[in-house]
Amino acid sequence: MRGLEVGLVGRDVDVIDGVDLTIRPGEIVGLVGESGSGKTTAGTALLGYARAGAAIVGGELDVAGHELRELSPTQVRNIRGVDVAYVPQDPSSALNPSIRVGRQLRELLDLHDIGTPEERDRRIREILPEVGLPGTDEFLARYPHQMSGGQVQRVALAMVFLPRPQVLVLDEPTTGLDVTTQGRVLATLAELCERFSVAALYVTHDLAVVASIADRVAVMYAGRVIEQGVTRDVFSSPSHPYTRALLAAIPHLHRAFALKGIPGSTPAPGRRPSGCRFHDRCRFVAEECTTIDPPPVDLGNGHEARCLRIAELPPWDPDDRVVADTAPDRVREPLLSVSDLEVSYGRSTVVRDVSLDLARSEIVALVGESGSGKTTISRCVGGLHGDWRGRISLDGVELAPTARARTVEQRKRIQYVFQNPYQSLNPRRTIEQILLRPLALFGVARGRQARDRAAALLESVQLGPGVLSMRAGGLSGGERQRVAIARALAAEPDLLVCDEITSALDVSIQASIIDLLEGIKRERGISMLFVTHDLALARSVADRMLVLQHGRLVETGLTAQILDHPQGPYTQELISHTPQLAAAFSDGG
Repeated sequence: MRGLEVGLVGRDVDVIDGVDLTIRPGEIVGLVGESGSGKTTAGTALLGYARAGAAIVGGELDVAGHELRELSPTQVRNIRGVDVAYVPQDPSSALNPSIRVGRQLRELLDLHDIGTPEERDRRIREILPEVGLPGTDEFLARYPHQMSGGQVQRVALAMVFLPRPQVLVLDEPTTGLDVTTQGRVLATLAELCERFSVAALYVTHDLAVVASIADRVAVMYAGRVIEQGVTRDVFSSPSHPYTRALLAAIPHLHRAFALKGIPGSTPAPGRRPSGCRFHDRCRFVAEECTTIDPPPVDLGNGHEARCLRIAELPPWDPDDRVVADTAPDRVREPLLSVSDLEVSYGRSTVVRDVSLDLARSEIVALVGESGSGKTTISRCVGGLHGDWRGRISLDGVELAPTARARTVEQRKRIQYVFQNPYQSLNPRRTIEQILLRPLALFGVARGRQARDRAAALLESVQLGPGVLSMRAGGLSGGERQRVAIARALAAEPDLLVCDEITSALDVSIQASIIDLLEGIKRERGISMLFVTHDLALARSVADRMLVLQHGRLVETGLTAQILDHPQGPYTQELISHTPQLAAAFSDGG
């Protein structure tokens, strides 16, 4: 890409502009930044594509020997999937649910008449073992719904590598996968790119993944690449304040960090400020930053950054936010107790003999792969799944299986925050109506007092009173999750059940949510059962950790002790597959 520009059709508004990026054969370049920074737009431009309402309006796109802007739409379509391929964020969207896997794998080869029929069959059976899948008749006869998420993603990888493309665009391909599956997919991807000399652009908001897989990294903000270079150089010596802020929001596996979000939000196209586009969120801003558009500054070894104040920034200290781990001798006052929990779905037992306890003002993380039983246990605690055996007690009083069968006071004391902020709020109600409902339901407040209380709740989750009149559709994902937390806090609970509440959020928003939860725990003494597949995040948020495998607890203890000195082979495997920023500084990283 040279001077690439994508704009809105019929409007003088740039979505991205002036983007320069080079990817060599066999090289993986990570493209990172918050939502709205233009990452996906830049990535899909490599396929000669712009979303509805936008168009590629300037610059050069030299892809696999083709200047895409000089080709006709038919010529561009003919090289997609052959010379340049794309892996979407949701692997299920890459496969047709009504067509068997074998037929889908062959479809692209048939479409472009690649090889003889025998050669196509042979190539399909050879590529599947390359991605860790069997090339058997039984597997090729499966439908997508008969495979796990990791298997679907690896089929998607096999599909794009079949025609031997020269360029590959990967758009957040491991976001929804657990750490073990993600680790296998990343290892497979890196091996295939090296073996077939594929130039890959890896679009993601996860800097730890980039550290583990990318040779170089480019950081985007508000439609521009503001820093790029060798991954080791950018992560060890970040030179742009935005890059530094992103790195400060990343949790680490072997040290507890105080996570801090970035104030404000990424400006949308048409609303970007003059001068440096980051100046309104930058803590190093000077007067000149508001008027002068910073040119790239060459820092050597291909490392460059767009900042007027590079020479004046203080040295980068990644350890300036380290916090102490939970003390082993901390006094614990039990609040929640779970004994001999067993849960079945039909004839399948998914949780077996699980016993745990949770103290007041304590955060306990439930971790494990997808299907390990984390969410099932949390739903039992919240009374959202009633078909279980065992005993769940709150302050020594045994709870009924379902929330409906529990007393109003018991329901009030345990509140649930769901994973998906886009589905957990009623889109027809205003935020004020959403917050007033639990206040009235649990008799906390009514009338003017309730409205004042709703405004105070929004302030407690760092949202202004202007949000009260809005509906969920007008809020970002991070703002919706804050509203969901405020709704849970409206009941004045003793226990929050947090089910993967940051998994769909940018790292900067995730950091602000974690910082918010830490403040709530500190100020209100609320306990939390924190479900996550992110072990590094658990290190920064949880006092204690419970590791689940196939519905059984295999290791429990203080978070620091488990992550630094894991005893079980399963825990050791989870840790080994967790992407870490430190990977950028290891030999060959």
